[in-house]
Amino acid sequence: MISDGMADALRTLRSGDARHLAQECARALDATGVAISLLVGDTKMVEPVWCFPEVSVRFEELQFTLGEGPGHDASRSRTPVVVPELSAVRPERWPALVPAARELGELSVSCFPLGIGAIRTGVLTVLCTPPRRLSPQQYADAAALASALTAVLLNGNHRGDGNGSVDDASALFLDQTRELRRAVVHQATGMISVQLAVPLSEALVRLRAFTFAAGRALTDVAEDVVARRLRFDDDESGPVSPDGGKG
Repeated sequence: MISDGMADALRTLRSGDARHLAQECARALDATGVAISLLVGDTKMVEPVWCFPEVSVRFEELQFTLGEGPGHDASRSRTPVVVPELSAVRPERWPALVPAARELGELSVSCFPLGIGAIRTGVLTVLCTPPRRLSPQQYADAAALASALTAVLLNGNHRGDGNGSVDDASALFLDQTRELRRAVVHQATGMISVQLAVPLSEALVRLRAFTFAAGRALTDVAEDVVARRLRFDDDESGPVSPDGGKG
């Protein structure tokens, strides 16, 4: 049984007015933040497209940049991943994410996969601070939200109840994903794939590894690659800038 607050949020989604859905869902879940990431591209990259508020944006950016975390695990396993206290996770589970996330403060993270069976579309992430395990009601509400969002994503090309409600809601939600925030990363991955003559999946790993070592944002490094300020050449010197400086 979902709460009245989540029922109101889901009615907003069905009505086709999803502009403030993230805020409404965070309020209904009594959560610090919520985020949705979709699986995109040949590499099935988990890409954030819908985040509220800033702490969710920053956490999803970390997962996206580092390529690890509860969102990635939930997507791969197709089952929810609940982390009552992120800072207490054993370091080897997410060796890059856990220390990097400390600057965001103490958090609990719960990730719910979006999809049906073998079909995977994305991940719903719920953040809470101070860290705590989701109550049974919060868990039921988050699971209901994940199911509703999955339906919107998968039914976007089908008619709803005759009044266009499903199509309208899908259009409003998916409008935010048509121009993906991280399109430059996909471009850079393709360029690195050509430069190194490696598959896209390996090119993305190379890009992420360099980004992590340089302590930069993934999108910033990707922009340098696309602008040809940085090249990935398969030699011992690693990525270099065309002007002669190291990347």
